[in-house]
Amino acid sequence: MKDYESKNGVMMFAGMPVTDIADRFGTPVYVTDEQRLRENYRNLYNAFSQYIDTKIHYACKANTSLAILSVLAQEGSGIDAVSIGEVMTALKAGIPPEDIMYTGVNVSDAEMKAVTDQGVMINVDSVSQLERLAKINKKIPISFRITPEVGSGHSDKVVTGKKGSKFGIPKADVIKTYVRAKKLGFDIKGIHADIGSGGQTVQPFLDAMDVLTDTVNELKELGIDLEFIDMGGGIGVPYKMNEDEMDLNELAAGVTDIILENTDIKKLIIEPGRYIICDSTVLLTRCVDVKDADTKKYIGVDAGFNTLIRPAMYDSYHYVAIGNKFGKAATAKYEVVGPICESGDYLAHDRALPDPSEGDVVVVYNAGAYGFSMSSNYNSRPLCREVLI
Repeated sequence: MKDYESKNGVMMFAGMPVTDIADRFGTPVYVTDEQRLRENYRNLYNAFSQYIDTKIHYACKANTSLAILSVLAQEGSGIDAVSIGEVMTALKAGIPPEDIMYTGVNVSDAEMKAVTDQGVMINVDSVSQLERLAKINKKIPISFRITPEVGSGHSDKVVTGKKGSKFGIPKADVIKTYVRAKKLGFDIKGIHADIGSGGQTVQPFLDAMDVLTDTVNELKELGIDLEFIDMGGGIGVPYKMNEDEMDLNELAAGVTDIILENTDIKKLIIEPGRYIICDSTVLLTRCVDVKDADTKKYIGVDAGFNTLIRPAMYDSYHYVAIGNKFGKAATAKYEVVGPICESGDYLAHDRALPDPSEGDVVVVYNAGAYGFSMSSNYNSRPLCREVLI
């Protein structure tokens, strides 16, 4: 996990004191470091592209800010979109339709038509969707999302590749579904699987790639030649101090070795979201109340689960610091809680922090992925600002 410099006892983010950012833009506010965003993209691209022709399709559900999408467009990124709204947002940010792949689940006919009207490739998720798409537009290039029966993720709620998942063509039905698509006259380009979000170990990705390459070879024997394999996303990042990062070089070497040794495929697509955006962004929130409730001590802040829902929804851990007391010794353990009228409204449990005061700027680390994009107007509270440095 990335740590930050201190200047005169104040945390510095992207070269600026967090107190200055909070004073200028108010709190709560999401703040993104453009340089870190670009570094993350380049690190991932370089790790894989040294072995195989690689195209990154940023999973924009992690953060659909137009500014962030525009930066990634400059880097050459494509987009993994899961709704027509995300498709239109990507187009607005300057991503060409040929660099967008739509991977929806339980997709309506109206949405499929809207997507195909934009000339965007569809990653078909079910037999039902294939048959309905054939009646809407058979000229659009397609791929298939399969269920590899391999799962990975930071929570059961985000594991997507296990047997019985709601996502993808069941493994036993994959071959006959491709054959059906060929008979229907579709232009079939590739194969895709996603095992889940936030995986921290290499082996599940390799296990899924074994399934994908075996399927590619079975299809080739039936006269169906594919152009690419899409390994999905799900590359995790460390949320805690001293937690190991994913070994990108090991992952890239392992995945590409399986492809190049076992198939004729020459192109790999990757769909990272969290890896690119997560640690480029912090959430700044201000302490508005300090309370000693006998059995617990509370730091009340102006950001709740309406602003960052991950801790309440997934029991996710986010490192927390007091930005204007950066480096000061902790004096007690605190619950960091928000203004929402529910007991489950918290950002952090049992954190050792310096003595808090009303007005302190509390910094929540690694807030870029599924922070702002999952925020809401619950309790009729407005969405917060996003700032790019």
